[in-house]
Amino acid sequence: MGRMQMELHTGIDLAVELVGQRDRSTLLACATAQLERVFGLSRCWVLELDASGRTLLCPALDAELAFECDDFSHPFAHVLREGKARALSSAACARLDHAGLSRLFQASRGADSIWIQPLRSADQRTLGILVLCGVDPVWDALVAQPLFDGLLSLITLQWVAHRDRDDRLWQQRLLSRSLSSLRDNETERQKSDQLARSLVGQSRAMADLRGQVIRAAGSQLSVLVQGETGCGKDLVARGLHDFSERSDGPFVVVNCAAIPDSLLENELFGHAKGAFSGADAAKQGLLAQADGGTLFLDEIGDMPMALQSKLLRVLETRQFRPLGAREEVHSDFRLVAATHQPLQERIGDGAFRRDLFYRLSQFPLRVKPLRERPEDLEQLCRHFVRIYREREGRGPLGISSHALEHLKQYAFPGNVRELRNVIEFACVQTPAQEDIQAEDLRLDALAASEETDGELDLNDAPVPQPGVPALHDIDDLRAAAQEFEAAVISARLRQYGGNRAQAAESLGLPKRTLAHKCQKFNVSEAG
Repeated sequence: MGRMQMELHTGIDLAVELVGQRDRSTLLACATAQLERVFGLSRCWVLELDASGRTLLCPALDAELAFECDDFSHPFAHVLREGKARALSSAACARLDHAGLSRLFQASRGADSIWIQPLRSADQRTLGILVLCGVDPVWDALVAQPLFDGLLSLITLQWVAHRDRDDRLWQQRLLSRSLSSLRDNETERQKSDQLARSLVGQSRAMADLRGQVIRAAGSQLSVLVQGETGCGKDLVARGLHDFSERSDGPFVVVNCAAIPDSLLENELFGHAKGAFSGADAAKQGLLAQADGGTLFLDEIGDMPMALQSKLLRVLETRQFRPLGAREEVHSDFRLVAATHQPLQERIGDGAFRRDLFYRLSQFPLRVKPLRERPEDLEQLCRHFVRIYREREGRGPLGISSHALEHLKQYAFPGNVRELRNVIEFACVQTPAQEDIQAEDLRLDALAASEETDGELDLNDAPVPQPGVPALHDIDDLRAAAQEFEAAVISARLRQYGGNRAQAAESLGLPKRTLAHKCQKFNVSEAG
């Protein structure tokens, strides 16, 4: 009676200790320690069946130690298949020559026999395998003890309870993630709908772009927007700012092509008083002005190489020193850059730093040209008609289907900006409260110009202006390109009577960019 009372008291203490474990791993660690202590075992492990039900793992010994359940070169697979416990001597295990078994025996503290027993729940779900290691043990007598049987029953009950609780927690987390994902998707959809008011288009390309803009806006990564001239890179940059956490901060725009190289550094970094002749007062640079907001570097491909190195350091440290200043200034800005130039080619030409390119394009975005998304044409046309009516207080109601078909035949090399110019011109030609017709678009001259360009003979091509060499005489491509560009600008200025604003718009350029090119190429309004 005294022995039974002692076993009962021991069993209660062990049960209390097991029930008090907070999770499955501590439960199994406690259980194996109890079995070793109470029954005088050299070692004890529990091999846990993984979620797939195909592998037994021994995390208490080595998380990477695994036994495949369909590998019958070890005894655990036989025990699982037969559902019966068995004892094995160290000699028998050695004959099997199995690396996993050898590892267990090496860690068994001199055991000469092991007892392998499947662990199952009350509903006969297999949980794993119990491995007992001992020195000259009498296994049948040990496992027949009521205390052993009671401990095993409690271990499996608690194991199942912890596993079920873990499953419930996992399901709750999965449900929570699913609800969070649904909320995020709905928020993204709403933001994308708002963004569609400026980034207009119903094509898959535009829908994907709007989604990418919303996702990029939610990060602090630098964004590089690439695309042809006139495709709306500035609108993408504005959307990145407006839908970011910095939307209440400044949105500072720098057109790297419109500012002469000699002035660009001063514009970006600013200067201290007395930094150079004429610096009568300190000037805050655009980098400092962008603190807390977004810095948009448009036409980044035109930035001088010397300034690229300085910009790279600013992006890495957010520290810079104004010209002539003694101390550095910190500015917390988010960078968005844009270019129509193929930067990879400019890197190959040595005109753009590779490391700066990678730093700029942490989140790359590409805006497709209008010709690759013709399904956006109608929506864009109606959008520009609406803008014209709101601005002018009058104008056409819309655009006819015949006019739309007429537009679809044109390639729009100037992209969306060119389309807007065409539509606004047509709005002027169209009587109020009527639809734009095909004859109001005046595309004939544009189409004829495009057709002539397509038939140009490279050997006998006429020069656009005196001073520009014939194609077969060119021996410096960059110089020839600059001469050609200067000739085009000069001709366009003559066409518009020296009006730079109209000339710039007709060429799809910002006015400041045209002014910079006029200064660079020494082109006057008179041509």
